[in-house]
Amino acid sequence: MTTFLITALLGLILSVPSTAKAQTSDSLMVAHLQKVGVTFSNDNQVTLLMNGQEKFDDLFKAIDQARKSIHMEYFNFRNDSINRLLISHLAPKVKEGVEVRLLFDGFGNISNNQPMRRSDLDSIRAKGIEIYEFNPVRFPFINDIWSRDHRKIVVIDGLVAYTGGMNVADYYINGTPQVGEWHDMHCRIQGAEVNTLQAIFLRMWNKVTKQNIHGPQYFRGLGHDDYFMGLKPDTCCTARHKKVGIINREPHTSNKIIRDFYTNAINLAKDSIKLINPYFTLNHGVKKALRNAVKRGVKVEIMLSIRSDIPLTPDCGFYNAHKLMKRGCTVWMYKPGFHHTKVIMVDGRFCTVGSANLNARSLSWDYEENAVIIDPCTTNELNRLFDSEKSQSFLLTPEKWKQWRTPWQRFRGWFAHLLAPLL
Repeated sequence: MTTFLITALLGLILSVPSTAKAQTSDSLMVAHLQKVGVTFSNDNQVTLLMNGQEKFDDLFKAIDQARKSIHMEYFNFRNDSINRLLISHLAPKVKEGVEVRLLFDGFGNISNNQPMRRSDLDSIRAKGIEIYEFNPVRFPFINDIWSRDHRKIVVIDGLVAYTGGMNVADYYINGTPQVGEWHDMHCRIQGAEVNTLQAIFLRMWNKVTKQNIHGPQYFRGLGHDDYFMGLKPDTCCTARHKKVGIINREPHTSNKIIRDFYTNAINLAKDSIKLINPYFTLNHGVKKALRNAVKRGVKVEIMLSIRSDIPLTPDCGFYNAHKLMKRGCTVWMYKPGFHHTKVIMVDGRFCTVGSANLNARSLSWDYEENAVIIDPCTTNELNRLFDSEKSQSFLLTPEKWKQWRTPWQRFRGWFAHLLAPLL
């Protein structure tokens, strides 16, 4: 009888899954981020804007319907046709009494091939638009080596927000002669996480301008956002009920938060990882996490572009991709143009869209911000994007590696990987 009871009890215990086994990667990710101060809300809708045309069409429609405030923080506003079109939408809103505030990074401006000059800024300010520069580039240029504001945030009326990988530039629509098509994506968020993005913007705005802009009117003060008409819909059944959190990297405050997010997202994966990132220089922790994921039986798929807008950094990325391919990762090399998209999808359960690259600058130096979306529907929208673009990519294999990369190019990649902490 005693033996029977012990056997029955052991069977009951073994039939109950452990907490660790029962928890899914998304719930573990939320728990980890909450421990480091990230808050999540459950009333959001997230609409993916899959290319530059979709992003700017949607953004301009939202701007045209603004009633109170328009806040924009970008790495750069390129001095081109899309910037001029943006200003043509913003200027009438100022006349209607809408507060319009623009913020850009000094290095981001001067490093693009069509920077805004003082005369351009004077012209914008003459229209009643406030525009300020974070960390202007000045001699002896030491500050400009370190932290730059690489975020991409728009908040309209405290109700509608945009974030992702795109700055204000027409090459997101037209491409460039150097790389051809320029692929990137953004998302529009409506719900409580708009408050978080607004708080990030206002903290940086007040830091740069020495103003003290604050108040409930900037934080969903108008209530319902249903007066914004004609925007691309969130077609998921979870619209208005999505769990979203914002991870915000600020130097000296939250240095490791995005780095740790990526490492933990990979470490927590149980089934699949799909990753697109333009600057794949990687730190040791991320490389180790990807190798370990493969060992656990996780299907790891990585997509990189064969073209890039900068030298040396892509060589380091190709080197890393080759090493990871040899360890069992599936690597797709995208051919038509430059994939500037920065997303990761884990287990079909959660994903991120934001400004952070997988290089040392984004993970260890710059101001960055990503939306973490705990939602299978949105995650699988990104999975479908990934899968559809395999048809325009080639699979990296040992044979293809030697055909595609010359001995000199392979050496250049090896040399570049030694410089990864600086790239």
